[in-house]
Amino acid sequence: MSTLYGIDFTSSPSSRKPVTVARGHVADDGVLILESIERLPAWSAFEAFLMRPGPWLGAFDFPFGLPRESVLEHGWPTDWAGMVRAVSLLSRNEFKALADAERAPRPVGQKYSHRATDRPAGSHSPMKFVNPPVGWMFQEGARRLLEAGVHLPGMHGGDGSRVALEAYPGWLARSIVPASYKSESATGQTQARLANRMLIVEALQRGAHPLGIVLRCDDTALLDAMATDGTGDLLDCVLCLVEAAWAWARRDAGYGLPLQIDQVEGWIVGVQPAGVPEGRQH
Repeated sequence: MSTLYGIDFTSSPSSRKPVTVARGHVADDGVLILESIERLPAWSAFEAFLMRPGPWLGAFDFPFGLPRESVLEHGWPTDWAGMVRAVSLLSRNEFKALADAERAPRPVGQKYSHRATDRPAGSHSPMKFVNPPVGWMFQEGARRLLEAGVHLPGMHGGDGSRVALEAYPGWLARSIVPASYKSESATGQTQARLANRMLIVEALQRGAHPLGIVLRCDDTALLDAMATDGTGDLLDCVLCLVEAAWAWARRDAGYGLPLQIDQVEGWIVGVQPAGVPEGRQH
């Protein structure tokens, strides 16, 4: 039995805004068992987490790659490890300045370059640095994956007992409830968003979503916390865990990833390529 993790990431972990990690496993009947949620308030804790012995599979909520268009424009290496090392040498401000310069001449409505996976997933460009700062999430997360020597299917070879896949909880959440379900600000944590989180939690327990994974948690306090956490961090790491379970069920078929993915861009697990009908992917 492999341990599964769902990781809600932040580019600046702290006690107020930690990396949150849902842990679980898939039972013999195919049901996903949510065991616990832990909080990693510092980079040292996250780095230690990555070094935990396998077998485990983790689904991480940050972009593993960058748009090929951007990689070529800035002259970065076109292999994943080389690209990550090149970006890691930049300060945060230097990386953002390069992204700003790339965006400046582009027409309104097309300011950001995107990866092939971003369009069908509805995810932000990894060259974006505000609301949310996914560029810095890439910079901080990808280099730590590289340093930890984990295996990134289709992107970079590593320790096959520690498998990391890119996840996006917002994609799965929107497939259940199209409306907003979380807010970082207290004023934005409304009753309507609470109701939406409750609907998402209930749908996960029934498997009523595109991935079809049924979630079970015997800890009612944990289920309540997933719904009442207005930031959505606890729910997001569980949504990532569901994506991890879907991938684990397809571990003998490339974890459900497309047959060909761009290794500098990567792919969000569970998302169907544009033009591929549901059920045609692995």
